[in-house]
Amino acid sequence: MTCFLQPVACGLLGFALSLLTGCVTEMAEPARGASDADRRVPPVEERDRVLFDYRVAATALRGGDFDLAKAKLDDAIARIGGVITNDAAAAKARSLFSAESTKTFIGEPYERVMAYYYRGILYWRDGQPDNARACFRSGLVIDSDPELEHYDADYVLLDYLDGLATVKLNGDGSDAFKRAQLRAGQKHALAPYNPAANVLFFAEYGYGPRKYAAGQYGEQLRFYVNDSPSWSARLVLEEGRKIVPLPGFDDLSYQASTRGGRVMDHILGNKAVFKANANVAGDLALVGSAIAADHGRRRERQGKDGDDANYTALGLGVLGIIGKVASAATQAQADTRQWDNLPQHLSFTALKLPPGEHAGTLEFLDRDGNVLERRTQRVTFSVSSDDRDTVVFLSELKR
Repeated sequence: MTCFLQPVACGLLGFALSLLTGCVTEMAEPARGASDADRRVPPVEERDRVLFDYRVAATALRGGDFDLAKAKLDDAIARIGGVITNDAAAAKARSLFSAESTKTFIGEPYERVMAYYYRGILYWRDGQPDNARACFRSGLVIDSDPELEHYDADYVLLDYLDGLATVKLNGDGSDAFKRAQLRAGQKHALAPYNPAANVLFFAEYGYGPRKYAAGQYGEQLRFYVNDSPSWSARLVLEEGRKIVPLPGFDDLSYQASTRGGRVMDHILGNKAVFKANANVAGDLALVGSAIAADHGRRRERQGKDGDDANYTALGLGVLGIIGKVASAATQAQADTRQWDNLPQHLSFTALKLPPGEHAGTLEFLDRDGNVLERRTQRVTFSVSSDDRDTVVFLSELKR
């Protein structure tokens, strides 16, 4: 019986190794004829295309390359708005034996919201407050939980800007203002809408949230905040030394870590449970196999029939190996790919200024209200004489 068990066990081990090595992803070689530059810069895989668009758009927006920012945001929004939840990549990611990082990246809700927020700013800059409002409203829908009977979106600026755009379009934005003020609470008093305000300042500062995997198998997606010294900001205009506060109305770290239950958490939790149970079952079966095999050998030494025990050992051994292989092959790790050049705080204000050139300084303050001199920026902008609003984008983050 021993001679029969050994080749079977070897075959099972070979099968197990083939399953495990089949999980290794090979790196594609550069195409023949590619230039040295092409070889240095790897192509963006389709599953990471949206993430690439996100990052490039934010950098372009801060650098004043608005056309590039619009192109990348339009591409990303088209992709995240058209993702089918039962496509092949999503189905593969839902499989117990496929890692979450193999799915097409569209981002967590706060990341998708920011794509629409930035695009709304650019639409308003182009004189299209109606399209800007549509983007802000889309962000509110993304932030809401469709599993609940009511929206739980809680961005202050998305509602506030929705109402302001409505007022600019000769509508009634009072309901949106009330929602925004309710979410701002006592901490920040929102300025009443002024239809005559012709300069819109969008500001951002601080370091955005970072994702990390937690739990025994890395199945829990969590966030941490690398606090920036900048806790608030203000714009000091040279004309009349006018000081314009820019408090943080929205905190992306809060948005990332406090939104309601995520479907991915549930799926990854199931994967972790399966992985643990399969591993334990495999251990128990292998222990049972060893006990049965030992019992069979004792019976044979006693001159008795040990076939039943040997067959039991074989069966348990098969189950044990299958369980261990299944546990090892189960990919429970959370997807920690992230839009890593987002800010922490979002701010906004609107002013009525005369046409012409304007200048000032953008100052960032620490938690005690002291100016962080090294972070101070020079700001210049031009206000046109037509009816189009002037949009000024201010960012503490490096381009």
